[in-house]
Amino acid sequence: MGLVSDLKRKYDRWANKQEIAEIFPVSESIFEKALFIKAMSDLELINKTAEFKEKLKKGESLDNLLTEAFAVVREAVKRKLGKRPYEEQVWAGIAMHQGKIVEMKSGEGKTIAITMPAYLNALSGQGVHIITTNDYLAERDAQIVSPIFESLGLSAGVVAESMENNQRRENYKKDICYVSNKEVGFDYLRDNMVLNLKERVLRELHFGMIDEVDSILIDEARTPLIISQPAEHPEKEYFIKFANLAATLQEGADYEIDERLQTVVLTEEGEKRATQNLGESLDFLTDPTVQYHLHHALKAKAFYQCDRDYLVHNGKVILIDEFTGRQMPDRRLMEGLHQAIEAKEGVPIREKDQLLAKITFQNFFRLYKKWAGATGTAETAKDEFAKVYGKDVFVAPTHKPIQRFDFHDTFYLTEEAKFKFIAQETAYRHKKSQPVLIGARSVEKALKMSRELDKLDVPHQLLTAKHHQKEAEQIAEAGKEGMVTVATNMAGRGTDIILSPTIAESGGLRVIGTERHRAKRIDDQLRGRAGRQGDPGSSQFHISMEDELVQVFGSDELWQVIENMDPLEDRPFSNSFLQQEIDEAQQLAEALDFDSRRWLYQFDQVFDRQRAAIYKMRDKFLIQNDPKKREMILKMTDRLWQEYLDNFEQLQKGIGLVSFGGKDPLVEYALEAKRMFDVLVENIKIGATFLNIEI
Repeated sequence: MGLVSDLKRKYDRWANKQEIAEIFPVSESIFEKALFIKAMSDLELINKTAEFKEKLKKGESLDNLLTEAFAVVREAVKRKLGKRPYEEQVWAGIAMHQGKIVEMKSGEGKTIAITMPAYLNALSGQGVHIITTNDYLAERDAQIVSPIFESLGLSAGVVAESMENNQRRENYKKDICYVSNKEVGFDYLRDNMVLNLKERVLRELHFGMIDEVDSILIDEARTPLIISQPAEHPEKEYFIKFANLAATLQEGADYEIDERLQTVVLTEEGEKRATQNLGESLDFLTDPTVQYHLHHALKAKAFYQCDRDYLVHNGKVILIDEFTGRQMPDRRLMEGLHQAIEAKEGVPIREKDQLLAKITFQNFFRLYKKWAGATGTAETAKDEFAKVYGKDVFVAPTHKPIQRFDFHDTFYLTEEAKFKFIAQETAYRHKKSQPVLIGARSVEKALKMSRELDKLDVPHQLLTAKHHQKEAEQIAEAGKEGMVTVATNMAGRGTDIILSPTIAESGGLRVIGTERHRAKRIDDQLRGRAGRQGDPGSSQFHISMEDELVQVFGSDELWQVIENMDPLEDRPFSNSFLQQEIDEAQQLAEALDFDSRRWLYQFDQVFDRQRAAIYKMRDKFLIQNDPKKREMILKMTDRLWQEYLDNFEQLQKGIGLVSFGGKDPLVEYALEAKRMFDVLVENIKIGATFLNIEI
């Protein structure tokens, strides 16, 4: 069947017909060139790159080169990997070149689709970064596609955490560089702390192609990249003192919490008990230092749970990403909260950190002249991508119709009953050789699920995003006959689950969710593990009335329905109204999280402009001045900037209080930040004048 007739056959299942209609003529032109390109020798194919570069020098635009360049890459992919990218991958590639966020379902070939816009945008010689979520994926993808780029005369490299600066510099110089979001972000910050231009590793940020873009720009948006060093005054005794105090106070009686807003407030009775236990008067609680440490101690107790929000390993508190389940050993909570958790757990307290540099991913990727993204789940976050990043979402149709069946949720009164029934269902499916993937929201829940399976002697593999390469290999095995896999959200993400040939008879991969997440997008990531490339499969989520989503965001109507139903504690049940209420609870959670990220972004924009101004000033000092003077003024600037960062952190801590006076916190924040920054710049100018240096 020809391409046009084949596309007509698929037309009815496209949800975004208009968007595809706009790029279809471009893709049609690409496919029309296939026969001509196919007839070329390898030498003729590689010579096309030099031809394209020459046309760019003469003023030709990348858009005018797109059809032929994409056709060349398709042929190179065929020669190196055995199969040309199909039409849906080509559409995705066009949308990426246009700077859009592209949704491609699991197994649809993002890695290959990315090669087309990457090649085209690398022709300028300014470099392309393909950004992934971890070193393993960066190294794996680079290994897969480097032969494609190299066969066309372009260089490709990879940057990993273990590399020295010289290696980083050489790989960033290549036409296309694979790197994790964390590594390229930290390299940017470190480059803006050097005392000599030769020490820098990055060149100008030209085109960034972000894989798993929703994970990086939404899930990790609230956690900035931070470079810090131990401060001189650790205050360890305060953290221990107030951790011990918090342990004696009871929620409800002594303090009240708001889980939605993540706030904790002492009651009148709690104030009395706290001062009695400390042997102090009530006036003691008005001291800002006391308020600071008591608040953090209570927050560490109320909102941060071991094996859910963090792990304790080798005497260290290691954060766990709430959305992905990944460990984040290089991240620490700021403003003393990390130390408060260390005190609560009784592990050595690291000295309070002095901030040297920080940036959010929200603002870092705006530094690229052009950037785009790809992920399996973008459509449900299209409003956020539009409002925060100014990016449109393009949904690439699947190459084959999705055969997965998504069942309605099943409900339980207790978490214990829920886990028992999931284990029983899994045991049944395991016996009939159907593979099962069980998704858990946290390491804690994954371990609990594993224990329930052990009780029924169900063999299984447990993945908690600790070892990326090993777990990628394990997740690839999840489609084998009778295989049972328990995994946190991010474990093995980016690796396809390929079914064994006989699995179709048993129903394909069965995906089981142990609870609904705060974002539907995360649920969809789990569901999307089944039904790859037209494979059969099914999914279902199991929800207990003890789940966080229900407890925190469940409405009064939801609880009234449960009361009226009076279900048995040890039996599952279903109800269409309950399903609707859960969906609405999830939408409320998503809206609050979105507001939180947008609020953070608006505040961070103030700081981002100031950081950009200081970095621009540093660049001027590095480039224009006498080396003995690229060092004195830089050290002075850095010292003043670090002092400013400390003051800025204090501003952020206290700015919320102005809302009690009826003022807009963001406006007051911006005004005070400008006043502080003007003082900083004036002090730098005084130092520069003293050294006879122009600003």
